[in-house]
Amino acid sequence: MDDLPFPCADICNAGAIKIDGEYLLLVTIQSLEGFYSIYAARSQDGYHFTVEDQPVLAPTSQGPRAIYDRQGTLDARIVPLDGHYYISYDALGRHGYRLGLARSKDFRTFEQLAYVSEPDTKSGTLFPRKIKGKYARLERPWEGSSIWISYSTDLEYWGWSEVIMTPRGGFWDCDRIGVASPPTLTRAGWLFIYYGVKQTSAGPLFRLGAAILDARNPAKVIGRTNVPILSPREDYERIGDLPNLVYSCGIIIESTGDVKLYYGASNSCIAIGTTTVETLLAACLEQAGAL
Repeated sequence: MDDLPFPCADICNAGAIKIDGEYLLLVTIQSLEGFYSIYAARSQDGYHFTVEDQPVLAPTSQGPRAIYDRQGTLDARIVPLDGHYYISYDALGRHGYRLGLARSKDFRTFEQLAYVSEPDTKSGTLFPRKIKGKYARLERPWEGSSIWISYSTDLEYWGWSEVIMTPRGGFWDCDRIGVASPPTLTRAGWLFIYYGVKQTSAGPLFRLGAAILDARNPAKVIGRTNVPILSPREDYERIGDLPNLVYSCGIIIESTGDVKLYYGASNSCIAIGTTTVETLLAACLEQAGAL
């Protein structure tokens, strides 16, 4: 990887946020030994990033945390909440996946808070504000195929869980779905990007779509794209460690309404796609018939 200040095996999937004019990504990088860590990358234009040479969230080799994240910390998703930036991420250990939660005020120092899910839960992200007095998050249980919502009063213990979106037979997202970007509140409700998987004779095909949840009751789906908004087309999206895959952990919405979608391509590089909020909302609402 010539763009990095150190050798690595792979780079993929980045949480994204813009703060005081600076674009920041939290990037998943796999070491040559095979362990995953999260690194900060910074940019002034949103296209050309400099990756820092030390991870901000990394696996632990000793102590109780090592049971749950020895193989990796990966797939960060960022939301501003309660005066901090909260980072939900996947912790991978010998017993499978769990959701981890960390926070930072400046993206220079990070505090790891807790593991906040049952075993084998991943693709989790917080909402950037409370819902009816409770913290809320979206997630996907590993053994399931759907997106769930859960609530908490303290960001550590979670419950009141219910499924809100499922795969749709005959559609592009017929076999498995999961959360991609954190939800953003728009005029139509909570807009977020999700990924859908279709099993093919050549293996799984990962594509991205968008959905809108009700602003007051996010367990209710208002709209959902019946066709993907991004599919693997280019060589770098079709050839790599996980071929035929586009997968996102973060978007940045500019003050103009323009959207920068940062996504991993074939688990081997990070790419960017652009659109607008209004284009995404129109696509969800025009195709709201099959939720």
